[in-house]
Amino acid sequence: MYHLVCPIKYRRDVISGSVEKSLVEVCREIEKRYQIIFVEIGADNNHVHFLIQSVPMLSVKTIVQTLKSITAKELFRLHPEVK
Repeated sequence: MYHLVCPIKYRRDVISGSVEKSLVEVCREIEKRYQIIFVEIGADNNHVHFLIQSVPMLSVKTIVQTLKSITAKELFRLHPEVK
């Protein structure tokens, strides 16, 4: 199990209710494609917490790279105001 905290660049307040909802949906899609299970997803205005469970064969680096790249691309596509 891993607890990841991802702060937003410059600690800007960009996580609104709709952005958080989209983030959770994107994470559920990641669960279907990769061997990553999101136990908890919590968001504040300027950072996001993830409690992740994964297989031991995936390194933390791989999990973080996958999570951050996919969520960033999708959130920028769905919510251009976040950029």
